Amino acid sequence: MAVTGFLWGIRILFVAIIVLGTFFAVRAGKYTSEQWISFVVSGISQGSIYALIALGYTMVYGILRMINFAHGDIFMAGAFAGYFLATWLTGIGFVDGNPILGLLIPILFAMIISAGIAMIVERVAYRPLRGAPRLVPLISAIGASFFLEYAFRGLFGPGIYAYPPVKALEGEWNILGLSILKVQVVVAAAAFLMMAALYSLVMFTKIGKAMRAVSEDKNTAALMGIDANRIIVTTFAVGAAMAGAGGVLYALIFRQVHFFMGFTPGIKAFTAAVLGGIGNIPGAMVGGLVLGVFESIGPSLFLEGLGITRPYQLKDAIAYTMLIMILLFRPSGILGERITSKKA
Repeated sequence: MAVTGFLWGIRILFVAIIVLGTFFAVRAGKYTSEQWISFVVSGISQGSIYALIALGYTMVYGILRMINFAHGDIFMAGAFAGYFLATWLTGIGFVDGNPILGLLIPILFAMIISAGIAMIVERVAYRPLRGAPRLVPLISAIGASFFLEYAFRGLFGPGIYAYPPVKALEGEWNILGLSILKVQVVVAAAAFLMMAALYSLVMFTKIGKAMRAVSEDKNTAALMGIDANRIIVTTFAVGAAMAGAGGVLYALIFRQVHFFMGFTPGIKAFTAAVLGGIGNIPGAMVGGLVLGVFESIGPSLFLEGLGITRPYQLKDAIAYTMLIMILLFRPSGILGERITSKKA
C-alpha cells in the first residue's frame, strides 16, 4: 500500500507539473499560434525518425523477446553509408541535376548496408546465444554496440563529418499560410511512406505472415513449414533497413555524421518503442511521433511556464522522464496489452 501511494504521489506531481507549466506558458503568450504549429511540425519530423528506428527494436523484440542494443549503431552505420555516397554524388553534380534520385539513392544504399551489418551481427552475436539466459544476449548486444562504434571510429576517426547540403531542400514552403522548412516536410513524408510500406509488408505479404507466426510461436511455425532462422534474419534486416534510412534522414536535418551519433537517437527510439508498446509495430510508430512532439513542444510548453530559464537544455530529460513514467504506470505501452495479475 505504501508503494502504491508513493506511485500515485509521483503521478499526481507529474500531472501537476504539466498542467501548471502549460497554464503559465499559455497565459504568458510568448509564442504565437504559428510558432506552436512550427514546434509540432518539427516534432513530427523528428518523431518520424524515432519511429523508424523504434520499428527495429520492436520487431526484434516481437520475434526473440530481446532488446537489440546495437540497433542505434546500425542507424549510425546507415548514416555513414549515406554520407559517403551522397558526398560522391554531390561532387559529380548528380544531386543538383537529379534531386529526387540524389535523395533516394543514398537512402537505399544506407538501407542495404545497415541490413547487411544487422544480418552479420545476428549471426555472430545473437544466434549462438538464443538458448542462453536473457542476460547473456543483452551483454552480447552491448558488446556489439561498442564494437560497431569503435570500429567506425577507428576507420573514419572521431571527427564530425558535415553531410552535404541538398539545394532542393533549402528554404521553406508556405503551406496554409505557414512557413515550414522543406527538409522537415520531406523527411516526415519519406518516413511515413517507409512506415506504411513496412506495415503493408508485415500485414499483407507472405513473409509478413511468417514473421507474425514466428512471433507467436516459433515451434508451431516450424511445424507449419516456416524456416524460423530465415524469418529471424529477415526481421533483423528489415528493421535495420528502417534504421539505416532513418540515419540518412537524421543527417539531412542535423547535417552531421559521427561515430557516436547512434547513442542518443537509439535510446530515444527505444523509449518510443516502450512508449508505444514494445513488440507492437503501430505502437512503435505512434510512440516515435508522440515522443518527437513532446520533445519539441515540452521545453516551451511545460518548462518555461515554471520559470526555468534554459528549458531547451532539458529537452533530452523530457524523453527519459517519459520512459520512466511509462515504465511506472503503463509498462505495456500505449497500444500494448495491459498486464494483468492473471497474465503475470
